[in-house]
Order: sequence, then structure tokens, then C-alpha cells
Amino acid sequence: MTGQQGTVQAIDRAVAILSAFSPARPVASVSELARATGLTRSTTHRLLSTLVQHGLVVQLPRSTSYCLGPRLLGLADTARSQLSLELHAEETMTALRDFTGETVGLHIMDETPVRRTIAQVESTLPLRRTYTDLGAPIPPHQGAPGKLLLAFAPEELREGVLAQDLRSSTTHARIRSEDLRAEFALIQERGYAISMEERVVGVAGIAAPVRDHAGDVVAALSISVPAVRTDRDALERLAPRMADAAMELSHQLGFRTGEPAA
Repeated sequence: MTGQQGTVQAIDRAVAILSAFSPARPVASVSELARATGLTRSTTHRLLSTLVQHGLVVQLPRSTSYCLGPRLLGLADTARSQLSLELHAEETMTALRDFTGETVGLHIMDETPVRRTIAQVESTLPLRRTYTDLGAPIPPHQGAPGKLLLAFAPEELREGVLAQDLRSSTTHARIRSEDLRAEFALIQERGYAISMEERVVGVAGIAAPVRDHAGDVVAALSISVPAVRTDRDALERLAPRMADAAMELSHQLGFRTGEPAA
């Protein structure tokens, strides 16, 4: 028997049972799972028995309740090893480039900590931003992607950066940690960061967070624009489309809307 649109009904129902488990409900009885999935109790029990045989679900000792099984850990590790940011990001980045006409970048921050640009989809316009330093270390407090990654970084890492002698890459003026803390709070509230020629003269940009399956911010997606054809208001108008693209990539990494976000 098949489900809707050519799917296999038994698999649809098994996935529904597995999806009924969550951090809020790590253990559930047959009746609870039946209510959560809309299946009959007998169908739920039959599917659970099959899932138990495959190690995808485990019945708790001396209990009629179930939890997710150990085989899922191996499957999750296999899936995680294949989740290359660059590979999954290409389609989303290209669509964002086509929508805006501007260069789209993907950035990470390591534990050094430095920010690195790991991928780009270039604008096709004659005057455009091109990352010529892919993979090179960049001070994390400079530019929209770095500031966004710092804003969502663990507090210890962020405070370690703020304790340093921070300088502007364009004017070499000292940057006050108090000013950056205030900006980080605004970035956390808005969900995006903007920079106007802060790291590279003539380039402005906006960045949004990319989250993994646990809700942690693991990358920044950015749009870079020659400053002569944009301003802060124009960049802020791109924020909703930017957020949609970052969330699309986050979903590909296993993040689900409504789950706790770091």
C-alpha cells in the first residue's frame, strides 16, 4: 500500500513514529505515540515491533515505553560526515546571488579564533566584490560575517576576542570592546549583521547565521556589495531574503524551526 503522492505508507508511518520522539519527549508509550501520530494503537504497536528489530527503537527494561535506538547514532554520524557546508550551500548561494545580483559568501570561525571565507558565488556584474583570500585568516571582529559569528559564539570565546587590542582594518583606529558588545546584542536581536566599508574600503555587506542540527551557529551567509550602489537602508531591505536563505541552508544541516537556538 502506498501513501500520498506515491510514498510508501508503512515508511511514512514509521517516520511519523520516529519523529514523535523529541528532547521534550525522549520516552513514550504506545498510547502516547498513537495519539501523537494519529495511528491506531494496534498499528503503532506493530510498527514499533519492526523498528525494535532493526535497532531504531528500544523498549525500556521493565516498561511498556520506548525510546530511540542505538542504530540511529550510527546513521546520524554517517549523515553528519556527509554534510559538507560548501556542497549543501552551493544551490542556496546561487539562488541568493541570482536574486540580489551580488556576490554571496560563506564564512566560518575556528577556535583560533579567526574568520575564514570558505566559498563564494560571484556576482556577474562588471563591478563586483570578489573574495581573493578564500581560506585566509581574517580577524573575527572585522566585517559583517565575523561580527555575526562572534555575536553568536560561546561567551568565553567572544570575551577572549574583546579582551584583545582590536583595530579597524581600514583606519587602524582602536575599537572599543563596549561598542562591539552593544553591536553584538543588536545582531542577536535582529538576526543579522551589517558592515559599511569596515573591513574593505568600497565594500558593504550583510550576513545572517547558519545553524546546525543542534541549533548552534556554525557559519555565516553573506551578501557583499560595492558601496557605490548600496547603503544601510538597502542592505536592511535584503535582510528578510537573507534570513530565508540562511534558514534554508540551516534546514539542510538538520536544523528545524521551533527548536532551541543558541
